[in-house]
Amino acid sequence: MKRARRLPGLTCLIGLAASAMAADAPPPPRELVVPEGFTIERVAGPPMVNRPITAAFDDEGRLYVSDSSGSNEKVEIQLEKKPHRILRLEDTNGDGRFDKQVVFAEGLMFPEGTAWLDGSLYVAAAPSIWKLTDVDGDGVADERVEWFQGKTLTGCANDLHGPYPGPDGRVYWTKGAFAEQTYQRPGKAPFVTNASHVFRSRVDGSEIEPVLTGGMDNPVDVTFTAGGERILSCTFLQRPGGGFRDGLIHAVYGGIWGKVNAVLDAPSHKWTGPELMPPMLHMGPAAPSGLTRLESDALGAEYRDNLVACYFNLHRVGRHVLTPEGATFATKDENLVTSPDLDFHPTDVVEDADGGLLVIDTGGWYKLCCPTSQFHRPDELGGIYRLRRKDAPRVADPWGLRVEWAALPAADVADLLADPRPAVRRRAVATLGKLGAAAVPALLDVARRSRSVEARRGAVWASARIDADEARDVARTALSDGDETVRQAALNAISLTRDADAAPQLVATLQGPSPRNRRVAAEALGRVGDKAAVSALLQALADPAAEDRFLHHALTFALIQIDDPAGTAAGLVSPDPKVKRAALMAIDQMDGGGLDPVETAALLADADAGVREVADWIIGRRPEWGGTLAGFFADRLKRADLSPEDRAALESQLAGNAAAPAVRDLLAAAAADPDAPAAARASALAAMGIAKPKDVPDSWIAALAGILS
Repeated sequence: MKRARRLPGLTCLIGLAASAMAADAPPPPRELVVPEGFTIERVAGPPMVNRPITAAFDDEGRLYVSDSSGSNEKVEIQLEKKPHRILRLEDTNGDGRFDKQVVFAEGLMFPEGTAWLDGSLYVAAAPSIWKLTDVDGDGVADERVEWFQGKTLTGCANDLHGPYPGPDGRVYWTKGAFAEQTYQRPGKAPFVTNASHVFRSRVDGSEIEPVLTGGMDNPVDVTFTAGGERILSCTFLQRPGGGFRDGLIHAVYGGIWGKVNAVLDAPSHKWTGPELMPPMLHMGPAAPSGLTRLESDALGAEYRDNLVACYFNLHRVGRHVLTPEGATFATKDENLVTSPDLDFHPTDVVEDADGGLLVIDTGGWYKLCCPTSQFHRPDELGGIYRLRRKDAPRVADPWGLRVEWAALPAADVADLLADPRPAVRRRAVATLGKLGAAAVPALLDVARRSRSVEARRGAVWASARIDADEARDVARTALSDGDETVRQAALNAISLTRDADAAPQLVATLQGPSPRNRRVAAEALGRVGDKAAVSALLQALADPAAEDRFLHHALTFALIQIDDPAGTAAGLVSPDPKVKRAALMAIDQMDGGGLDPVETAALLADADAGVREVADWIIGRRPEWGGTLAGFFADRLKRADLSPEDRAALESQLAGNAAAPAVRDLLAAAAADPDAPAAARASALAAMGIAKPKDVPDSWIAALAGILS
């Protein structure tokens, strides 16, 4: 038998060829763990998409994905090179997997948000938000407009995230880092701030206003409840410790969250209490990014209206069930998607029109300013995964592409507000909003007669987008709805539009059964700004429910916005400490102001600890009162009956007012006086240490030298 000749090196050549083929093949999908009854599969991966970051669907179900180049160069270099891109993916055969890719836009700075709004893709790429439009329909953006200019770019590029379309038709985005930005406001002084914020504006960029203020480093993603409440994910909500760092926030209007630092001291940032607003959920060092609310029940009826959040650092996606708690929410938390693969870094979650959940995994490339992701692994590519319930029924025409939208009269479009398909309901809201005043009769009919809660809420949201007086009737009608979330949507719409004619109903709502409705009614009264509402707000503060931090905040912030010191002063003599605390805080924070230093100092002896705390906080932030209060401080220093807490507060007050010559001299004299009580001398020295002036006064040096000698 003839033996086959062995060619030299053939085995080696075959091995090399196999290695080359393997190198060209896409990497295998991640090992992902999901709950029993669910399935998850990769529906797009390399080379179609390599390092996806964020994603958004358009009205036809095409997915726009921001795709990183893998660069971790300094942000100034990335701004110059603009190495990132936007892809448009399509599922052409309806099998749930994306099989067609077009490069929608190239040459972008690091993208940190994508949103489809009215025919264009909006992309946050600090320092700007770009509006990208495909004018000729070839799948490529041929028009770029710089929709918003933040004008700041710090080392971590966390100056900007978003934008996020609100159900009210406004555009929301976040400002992070602590660089100074200036916002022009026609008819008002510019809004200048270093703090973090959630902002909103009209789609044309007008009427910019802050919604939330923070000392956190990086507010990231915003989503909305069915009633229009904003939920925010953010990093470094507090200084790390005890397993705490990042979290979720119920971003109520006017609130201040985050770490206490100098960026919160600007006069334009109005406090409603000495303490910051509390988070809804502590997440630990999670680096939360993508956040969404599930509108469909395709994952199960119990999943509808749940929040889904990406935990970038912890390699998982969390499920958060909201439950009402006073004027805010509590959460029940569990894992939805986990992975043992340390290169699984979820950055965004997007609900598809059929209810499936897309999970965006960016891979292992990112390490810029991320203390727990310092291993640069640009070759560990990402992908897009689809989570489904195994027994979920197929949804026919989930995007409503068979609906002849342009030909439908307003009443027929309004009927679609009750459609079981969330994407169809959203498009109906947007379509009715564009129809303007002509849509109002149909919206009123839905608000009055529809049996569908979704339809009645949708009618409110459509009316909020219409700039016509008659459109305000829709939200006023919905204030008497039997469903709390419909009323909540109506209250949020009335607050947004500052509907003064709704004031009587708002006042009535302050006494209603729902603390969440009462909170937004107070917010709306503050934005309307009618001084006639002050007495109703003070009365609402006397209710036991006003102990709730979120309701107390809204009532106090409304008083601040109305800016009626004389009317609010009635609360200073109230026997109810809640009312007194709110009135004291509100008058201090009003632009008109008018607190008397001596009368405020007298409240340091009030029977209520909360009133004492507010008075102490105000005095500590009013160094200009130092001269007036020097005599008061001198008498208080000598007292032997101060508790340790009161003495510590006194030392803080003295330090806060040490810039005043009279207080500065008082501290020197008290410290140097050998006949003064030891506690008084010790407090004077403690206040000097707390104050730490850049230039130590000669009188302090002399006093210290005398003590040492």
